[in-house]
Amino acid sequence: MTKQSPPTVALIGNGEAATAFVSGWQSEAGDIRSRAFDIDPARTQTRSRAGALDGAQLVFSLVTADQARIALEQAQAHLARGALVLDCNSCSPDTKRASAELVAQAGGRYVDVAVMAPVRPLLHKTPLLISGEHAGAALPKLAALGMKARVIEGGVGAASSVKMVRSIMIKGLEALAMECVLAGTKAGVEAEVLDSLNRSMPEMDWGNRAEYMMERMTTHGIRRASEMREVVKTVHQLGLPAHMARAAVDWQQRAGEMQIPAPETAPRRTRQILAALSNKKESR
Repeated sequence: MTKQSPPTVALIGNGEAATAFVSGWQSEAGDIRSRAFDIDPARTQTRSRAGALDGAQLVFSLVTADQARIALEQAQAHLARGALVLDCNSCSPDTKRASAELVAQAGGRYVDVAVMAPVRPLLHKTPLLISGEHAGAALPKLAALGMKARVIEGGVGAASSVKMVRSIMIKGLEALAMECVLAGTKAGVEAEVLDSLNRSMPEMDWGNRAEYMMERMTTHGIRRASEMREVVKTVHQLGLPAHMARAAVDWQQRAGEMQIPAPETAPRRTRQILAALSNKKESR
């Protein structure tokens, strides 16, 4: 497939995902022009949404799940006609379909995007699934940016369904790992528990895996909780109970609210988590 010249790119939201994508684009092809708007003044590159979106034919929405539809409502009046809007937020299919209507009303072309792995270290080469009527039009644009996207059959909601259902396992496993390690530590048997898990499933390397998962939760738990609320909606929309997804919401939110610095060592992080849980219990 022949790569097209990269267009001017607008980004709604300038957090971890946006900065990772831009960093990757610039390292591979420094001539890519990007403009980012964020509601956090410390993150935004432009003074207004209108300034970021003016004339942009490729727009990435990269906010938290709870702000995804709001962000597009606020951007609606500033979208260029025919602009491809790539909604990369972790939302339920119904939320994505509602957002697609907003973009269509503004004369834009909406693409459902699921980001299928952490954006670091892969940056702009993080695998993406895309779906919807305009996914085919978006594919060469993403290729021009050096991005790794694959079209999944189905309308808006198909790509996000994969992400939402996958997150039951990925984010739920993080919550299970934290509860297991904390309980093991409190009981004084953490090493024995991890050793037993490694004997049962040696490919998992449970000590390092649990350490990584707990760091992800304490660093990004609030954002992950927002995503898991969308997972709960997805499961309910499928007519199923969402007990595990709902429990993951609680653990992700609790972990994120602790504000434990990412560089902490595993033993110290575990102690801080237990202390935070104890302090919260005592404050009730």
